[in-house]
Formats: sequence, structure tokens, C-alpha cells
Amino acid sequence: MAKDNPSAQAPRDTVISIIGPGMRVVGDCETEGTIRVEGSVEGTIRAGKAVVVGKDGIVKGDIFTQDAVIGGHVLGSIIAESRLELQSTCVIEGEIRARRIKLDEGGRVNGNVTTGEAAGGSGGASAEAGERGALATS
Repeated sequence: MAKDNPSAQAPRDTVISIIGPGMRVVGDCETEGTIRVEGSVEGTIRAGKAVVVGKDGIVKGDIFTQDAVIGGHVLGSIIAESRLELQSTCVIEGEIRARRIKLDEGGRVNGNVTTGEAAGGSGGASAEAGERGALATS
């Protein structure tokens, strides 16, 4: 008989939840750890640690997280309190706010981008503390 030993379980912020290829989630997703999207999500994603959207992943909704790596398609806002990496295969249609952003050549963004210290915070952030404007690259 196996016993549940809470001290042997991994901390919740180290857990990785995967939405695999061909999987479709309709509704909000929330975790203290990381969410990886290789399929599609229609709803808000909240992850305490990170969100990774693979090159074939699609998110129709907002993303709130600490760090994010986006290789697929996002239709909605992305709020990354620390770091946002936009890969060459990404297509973003919506507002972006992050403390730091890396955009690979070929990545496409259509919307407002706010970076800097004020961008990562939630609420009360002034546009003057970061850079603000529309960004589109091809």
C-alpha cells in the first residue's frame, strides 16, 4: 500500500502542464508552475512561473505570467512580469507588457508594446516609465 508523502512531492511552481498537439481547451487555465501550449486554448492563461506557446500553439485569450516564450499565435494581451521571448515563428495580435522583450527576426507583432520596470507590474503603471508604441516586424 502506497502512502501519500507530501514532503516527497515536487513544489507546485516546478510543475509543467502540457496542452498537447491536437488538444483544444475552451476555458481558463491557471497554475502556479508552467503551462506549455502545443494545441489550442480559448480562454485566459495564468501561470505563476512561465507560459510556453509552441510554434503550432494557438491562444485566443490573455496570458498573465512571470516569463513567456511565444513561438505560435496569440490573439490577446500578454503580460509578462519579467521576460518575454518572441520567436521568429510567432504572430501576436494584441497588447504586450513586459519588463524585458526579445523579438527574433521574422516574429510579427500587431499591437501596443510597453517595456521597462512599469510594464511588468500590475496596475498603476505609467507609460512614461517604459517605451510605448506599435511594433511590427517581418
